[in-house]
Amino acid sequence: MKKIYFILTVIITIFSINKLHANENTLVVHTYESFISDWGPGPQIEEEFEKICSCDLQFIGIDSSIGILGRLKIEADETNADIILGLDTNLLATAKNTKLLAKHKIDTSKIDLPIKWNDEIFVPFDWGHFAFIYNSEKLKSPPTSFEELSDDKKSLSLIIQDPRTSTPGLGLLLWVKSIFKENSDKIWTRLSPKIVTVTKGWSEAYGLFLEGEADLVLSYTTSPAYHIMAEDEKKYKAAIFNEGHYLQVEVAAITTKGEKNKLSRDFMKFILSENFQSVIPTTNWMFPVIDIKVPETFEKIPKPKKVLLMDSSVIEKNRKKWISEWRRASMK
Repeated sequence: MKKIYFILTVIITIFSINKLHANENTLVVHTYESFISDWGPGPQIEEEFEKICSCDLQFIGIDSSIGILGRLKIEADETNADIILGLDTNLLATAKNTKLLAKHKIDTSKIDLPIKWNDEIFVPFDWGHFAFIYNSEKLKSPPTSFEELSDDKKSLSLIIQDPRTSTPGLGLLLWVKSIFKENSDKIWTRLSPKIVTVTKGWSEAYGLFLEGEADLVLSYTTSPAYHIMAEDEKKYKAAIFNEGHYLQVEVAAITTKGEKNKLSRDFMKFILSENFQSVIPTTNWMFPVIDIKVPETFEKIPKPKKVLLMDSSVIEKNRKKWISEWRRASMK
C-alpha cells in the first residue's frame, strides 16, 4: 500500500512540475479577432516569435478592442492574459485606472510616430488615420469635410461603428467632437438620416460597404492599400477632409498577472522589432511604429494636413456623456 502511495505521489509531483513548466513556457495574449484571423498579422507574428522564444504563444480573440478592456475589468486578477493587445490611445486613461496593468520597462526610443511617445505602460504597435472610404466608380464627388458629408442637400449614405463597442466608432465620435466641440450634437443630427446602420465592429461595417449597402464606410486612410495590393483594385479611396483627421495609435500592455512571466517583456520588445513591424502594413493595413521600409503603396497614401487627437484623461472624464449626446442626437 505504501509503495502504491509513493508511486502516485511521484506521478502527481511530476505532473505538477510539467504543468508549471508549461505555464512558464506559455504566453497568453488577448487581442481583437481580426488580428488573429487567417489574413491578419497574428499567425505570422506567432510563428516569428515562437522561433526566438522556444515557447507557446497563444492568441485569444475577443470580439472587439473595447471588449478586450471589458473582459480584463471583469476577470481582474483572475485573468489568464499576460498581455492585452489592441486598445488605442483613446482608452489609455480608462485602462490605467483599472490598476491591472504593469510598467513595460523596455526601451522605446526607436518609436517613430506622428506624436511624441513616452508612456511607461503602453507600447504602440501600429497607427493610422480614420477616414471614410468610398467607391470612386460610384461616387464621383466625395465629400471633403464633415460639413459637406452632413449636408442635407447631398444624398449620401454611411455605415459607421458603435462607439460603445468599437474603437473606430469611438474614434469617429472624438473626431467629430474635436472639430465641432459643443456643436457636435448638431452634426450628429444632420448625419443621422444618412446612416444606414451602426455595427458592433469594423469587420461587419466594411463587409456591408463592399456589398454595396452604402456610399461610404468609416475605416482608415490605409484601407485602399489592401484593395490595391491584395486585389489589384484601385476604385476604393479615402475621402480626405479639410477639417483634419483623427489619429489612432494601437497599443499593447502587460497585465499585473503577466508581469510575473518573463516572456511578457520579451514579447513587448519583439513588438518593436522589424520582424513584428514588417508584418503590420500588409496584414493589419496600418503604418508601422518604427522607421522601416514600407510598400510603395503606403508611401503614396494621402496624408491629412491636420491631425487630431484628444488627451485620454479628457476622454475618460467625458466619454459616457459624449456617447449619450451621440445617442440622443442620432434619434432626433
